Amino acid sequence: MTDDVTKVKTSLYGQGLRYKVRYLDPSGVEKSKSFPDRQKKRADAFLIEVESTKLEGKYVDPKAGNRKFRTQAENWIKAQSPDAASREAVQSRLDSRINPHFGEMPLGKIKPATIREWLGKLDEERLSENYKTVLFTTVSSVLDSAVEDKLIIDNPCKAKTIKRPVSVSPDIVVWPDDRVMEVEGSIDPRFAIVVPLGAGCGLRQGEILGVSPDDIDEEGMVLRVQRQLRVVRGTLVFAPPKGGKRRVVPLASGVLAAIKEHTKLFAPVTVTLPWKDPGGEPVTVRLLATGEKGRLYTGDLFHKVVWMGAFREAGLKYRGRADGMHALRHFFASVLLAQGVSIKELAEYLGHSDPGFTLRTYTHMVPSSHERARLAINGVFGGSQDHGLEAA
Repeated sequence: MTDDVTKVKTSLYGQGLRYKVRYLDPSGVEKSKSFPDRQKKRADAFLIEVESTKLEGKYVDPKAGNRKFRTQAENWIKAQSPDAASREAVQSRLDSRINPHFGEMPLGKIKPATIREWLGKLDEERLSENYKTVLFTTVSSVLDSAVEDKLIIDNPCKAKTIKRPVSVSPDIVVWPDDRVMEVEGSIDPRFAIVVPLGAGCGLRQGEILGVSPDDIDEEGMVLRVQRQLRVVRGTLVFAPPKGGKRRVVPLASGVLAAIKEHTKLFAPVTVTLPWKDPGGEPVTVRLLATGEKGRLYTGDLFHKVVWMGAFREAGLKYRGRADGMHALRHFFASVLLAQGVSIKELAEYLGHSDPGFTLRTYTHMVPSSHERARLAINGVFGGSQDHGLEAA
């Protein structure tokens, strides 16, 4: 006599991987993916999708999306700016604002909802629109690289439901002439030359601190902007101007006279620093503006001690961004535009690679052409040269 046997379904019933889909990837390597019991339709759909993406050239290995965002970002950053300080700035943004949210996420798990959640957190932190734009662009660029590497199919930052931050151009306040003169007269005399170099040549702070009298071509009356002084990993280095773009700017006789007078009072100091990176080739330069005993200042220290010190000495209220050293470049741009210098020429003098950026930045300073247009049309139709209309 045989005992009756009753089969009881356990919690594992139906949980096994019953269906295995085998296929060849575009390189001819066999791949497979398994599906649980009762999911044959899903397995069939997966195979159809694989074959379709292969035909369209959009195939992505399902396992490729397991790569962590942090790992992809480390690979992506290698192809960014060759300038070490710029890469350092990007890495800082990744470490402080991006990797804490995305770093350990598999790329394939980052969906539009993930991006929306992160953007919401940035809003809660009340970050500026410009900073949010920079952060968003960085994340999107990393994910673009993942698409190019065929790790994911689409960049979730480009989904229709994502409202990307939009940068806002700050209002530019142009200094009047007397403010330029007051600051020049109140700054530490060893650094008074920075004002003519900024307001008269349009140089950036780091470029000013990196100027050598050997960069001056008196015969051609030009200044060759060859380098800047900047900090990389806590070390002062010489580096090419922003964007790696050396340039030539016209040298006014008044600025040249100021430089000559400065060198009589304070002899140029010979300084040797590594080029571009703390481990770079040593470069020796005679610098025009240094502190006592040849002391060098980082940009941040110069701003806090020397530049803001001039405002305190002059009794001027420091208005934040409007009174940063960039105000000297804005002054330079306003003077040139008022004298009819073209946007293209100004872009070259300022070291902007895109004249469109120069136009967007200074469009409100470009003299109006309305009156010239009126005069031109009146020359044809014989209208009055007055602005108003005469009564009949």
